[in-house]
Amino acid sequence: MPSPHTEAAQRSKVMSAQEAAEHIPDGATVAIGGLISILCPEKVIAALGSRYDRSGSPTNLTVVTPVRVGWDKETITGLDHLAKPGMMKRLISGSFNVKESPKITDMIRTNAIEAYSFSMGTLFHLMRNMAGGNTGMFTKAGLHTYVDPRVEGGRLNERTTANINEVVTVAGQEYLYYHPLPVDVAVIRGTTVDEDGNVSLEHEPVTLAGLEMAMAAKANGGFVIVQAKRLTARGSMHPRAVTVPGILVDAIVIDPEQRQSLIDYNPSWTGEVREPADETPHPIPLDARKIILRRAAEELPPGSVVNLGVGIPVSLPQLLLEQNRLEEVTFSLEHGAIGGIPMGEEVFGAHRNPTAFFTSPQVFDYYHSGCLSATLLGFAQIDGDGNVNVSKFNGIFRGSGGFIDITHSTKKILFCGTLTSGGLALDIRDGRLSIIREGRHKKLIRRVEHLTFSAHAAREKQQEPLYITERAVFRLGAGGLVLTEYAPGIDIEREILPLADCAIQIAPDVKPMSSHIFQ
Repeated sequence: MPSPHTEAAQRSKVMSAQEAAEHIPDGATVAIGGLISILCPEKVIAALGSRYDRSGSPTNLTVVTPVRVGWDKETITGLDHLAKPGMMKRLISGSFNVKESPKITDMIRTNAIEAYSFSMGTLFHLMRNMAGGNTGMFTKAGLHTYVDPRVEGGRLNERTTANINEVVTVAGQEYLYYHPLPVDVAVIRGTTVDEDGNVSLEHEPVTLAGLEMAMAAKANGGFVIVQAKRLTARGSMHPRAVTVPGILVDAIVIDPEQRQSLIDYNPSWTGEVREPADETPHPIPLDARKIILRRAAEELPPGSVVNLGVGIPVSLPQLLLEQNRLEEVTFSLEHGAIGGIPMGEEVFGAHRNPTAFFTSPQVFDYYHSGCLSATLLGFAQIDGDGNVNVSKFNGIFRGSGGFIDITHSTKKILFCGTLTSGGLALDIRDGRLSIIREGRHKKLIRRVEHLTFSAHAAREKQQEPLYITERAVFRLGAGGLVLTEYAPGIDIEREILPLADCAIQIAPDVKPMSSHIFQ
């Protein structure tokens, strides 16, 4: 009879990253968790790439990542470990970045793999549906945008030909129906795991959807790998601390060097400590960014729950602190943290002093139900109809991230960006704006290259988008963009209309923007 010690050893789920990688077969669909560097199971992904270099297996993988993973163009990280000819057949993701994952993005550009870009919320919700054993998913989010098969169906290159969603009519209303996406292997991450595989997230700034990914794999008879920073004895974790139960976990990989993110560890991002409020504002220089944010802030009444996109919007907390208005607004980013102050783009998704956390499927439920008061989002291109592109431009594909989900039901959408880009120089004084040097690139164009935001759908839903630039504010009219405000000191006929390659209507009551914005 084997000793209890031997039986315990046989039951152990702890293994090396290399051993865990051996459990991923050829042709598998692999769901990988993470948000750039946050919650990225880097050690397991690297071991999987090393296994392929060593043995030529696994091949023909379908990889699903609702958010991109990888963060360093100088060192191979994240999905770039899998950017090897023959290893990956198909990639389905909500976001891409050529600077963070140059090898993967090059494979997409050169048609080396199939690639789909769907909204982040769609992929998280699809994981949840697969976790419940459902046959696909219905959603209205994304109708009439590039994910709609009548437009592009989310396909990113010529090699990608199959539609994996379709438009259906249910009870007289249109929906996007996403076909089932059976998951064979889920690779997720936590902070602490016990010997039975129970996982906690106490050092992680977001929750994402590790539970749903693990359940999706189990619903399909698949395999679940968890990477964690530390191992604790079975029975030592408080049950309320467990985010992924051990009954879902097959393999445990411990990485003592696991980092909270690509920058130093910060316990205020997780609620472990609460940093004292910064009583000394650091004013934003009086530039295009500050003008745009000041105008956008006028649209936010006290009590607003506000989402922020990357780019200019991430500086809104700094502006509100400067205006002594920070306590008037509750911030919610699509990665799930609620309250506190969102961090910058390097750790986008983390909040300093958050008050609560949603899981990723939950936060998109909240957005899809129209509970956000407003969102501030950037833009790469706008056309005369009011459509917006942030997902694919100038030969670069970035994906939509949470953009489609955020704009799906939010009534007040504030698109924030400069009218031109590439060398724009301004002079701002005495409440007036002067253009010293015009930007080389026009951002109001005849037709957007990629349809990330549909003006047609916005009109049907009676949404209220505003397009805010440093010199002009536009609203969405029945026939397209309508100029409603212009900066003091700016000539409409000379410094706005010629800078747009599309027709713009001028409102009968067009007026100057408030002069205090330019003080």
